[in-house]
Amino acid sequence: MSELHTGVARQRTGSPLPRRIATLSVHTSPLHQPGTGDAGGMNVYILEVARRMADAGVEVEIFTRATSGDLPPVVEVVPGVLVRHVMAGPFEGLTKEELPGQLCAFTAGVLRAEAARPPGWYDLVHSHYWLSGQVGWLAKDRWGVPLVHTAHTLAKVKNARLAAGDRPEPKSRVIGEEQVVAEANRLVANTTVEAGDLISRYQADPRRVSIVEPGVDLERFRPAYGDAAKARLAARRRLGLPEQGYVVAFVGRIQPLKAPDVLVRAVAALRERDPALAEEVTVVIAGGPSGSGLDRPTALIELAASLGVDDRVRFLPPQTGENLPALYRAADVVAVPSHNESFGLVALEAQACGTPVLAAAVGGLVTAVQDGVSGLLVDSHDPVDWARMLARLLPAAGHRAELSRGALGHARNFSWSRTVAGLLAVYQEAIAERRSDLAARFAGDAVVSS
Repeated sequence: MSELHTGVARQRTGSPLPRRIATLSVHTSPLHQPGTGDAGGMNVYILEVARRMADAGVEVEIFTRATSGDLPPVVEVVPGVLVRHVMAGPFEGLTKEELPGQLCAFTAGVLRAEAARPPGWYDLVHSHYWLSGQVGWLAKDRWGVPLVHTAHTLAKVKNARLAAGDRPEPKSRVIGEEQVVAEANRLVANTTVEAGDLISRYQADPRRVSIVEPGVDLERFRPAYGDAAKARLAARRRLGLPEQGYVVAFVGRIQPLKAPDVLVRAVAALRERDPALAEEVTVVIAGGPSGSGLDRPTALIELAASLGVDDRVRFLPPQTGENLPALYRAADVVAVPSHNESFGLVALEAQACGTPVLAAAVGGLVTAVQDGVSGLLVDSHDPVDWARMLARLLPAAGHRAELSRGALGHARNFSWSRTVAGLLAVYQEAIAERRSDLAARFAGDAVVSS
C-alpha cells in the first residue's frame, strides 16, 4: 500500500487544468432525488464535484440515460455544468441489471455528441460505476484522452459481505469491472480500504490508484444557530416527529445492503433489554425501496409490525431541500448499519450537522466516522449488539454532547473543495502522462521513418 497516493500529494503544479471533462453516469442521473431507486451518494458526489469544477474554470458535461420523454436533451445545472440525457432503451422499466444491453446505444449517443464538436473537445473522461466505465473505455480510445474511473461499489466486495436475502452480483458485472480496472488510466478510490480492494481483489496497479476522499456541503449541512435543544425541537416540529424522547434516524435507500432491518430489530431487542428506554425511542427511516428491496417494498413495514415495534418506527419519504439537514438535527443519533459502504456520505452529512453517528465498522465508514470521537462503530450486524450500543449511548447526554463536538470537528476535515483539488491533481497527472506517452511514440515513429 506504500505506493498509493492522494491526488493532492502528487499534484503537478506545472500541468495545465483540463478545459472540459466528459463525466459518465449511465444508470442514474445526478438530477434524481437521492434515497430511492438507484439514486444515492454517487448522485450527490457527481453533482457537487461538477459544480465546484465549474467554479475552478473546468467545464463538465455529464452524460446519463434519459428515463422520461419529458426530459430536455440538455439541462444546464449551473454555468459550466451540462447534463446530457442520452436516448438508450425504453424510458421506464429498465433495472440496473438490464442496462448492459443498452450500453451500445448509450455509447453511440456519447460518441455522436462529441463528433458534433470540434476535434479535441474533451480533455478527459471520468466514469462512475462499472457500466459507465465500459462506455468510458471505448470513448477514451476513440478520443485519445485519459480515462479516470471511480467504482463507488465493487461486486467482489459486495458478494463477500452479502446481506441475508440479498442477491449476489452477477459474473458479468465482475468481468466488466475487471476490464475497466485494466483499461483505466487512473482509478480514484474513496478510501484506503477501497484502494486495497482494487489492488487485492482486482489486481489494479497501485501506481494508478489515487485516494481522493468525498466531501460534504459544509454550508448546507451545519448545526442550527442558537440553543441546540431549541433547534432540535424546532426540527422535530418541522418534520412532525415526537418532541420528547430519543430519535434515531436512518437515511438512505431501503434495501438489504443498507440494512435498515438491523435497526428495526435492534429496537425490538432494546424493548426486551430495557422496556422503559425503548418506549422513549422513535426510529425514523427516511428513504424509498431500491435494488432487491423493490421485490418487497413493504417488507420493512411488515417486519416492524411482526416484531411489535411498529409504534416505535416512523417511515418518511426521501427528504429534500432543508428537510434533510433538519432531520439530521432532529435526531439524537444517526444510524448507518450498512453491510458495506464505499464511503458513507450520510454519516458525514449527519456529523456536519453536529449529530453523532452509530455505524457498522465496514468499508469507508471506518474513515467517515472517527470511532469514539465523532460517533461509535459497531463490529457486528447483530441487532442485540446494536441494542446494547443504543442503550449505552442514548441516555448518556454528556457522552452524546462530547461526540457531537467531535462530529463537527471531524466533518470539517472534509469538503467538496478538497475533493475537487484532489481530483484535479489526478486529472493533471493523467493528462501529463498521456501527452508524454504520445510525445515518446511520435519520437519513436520519427526515428523509425528516418
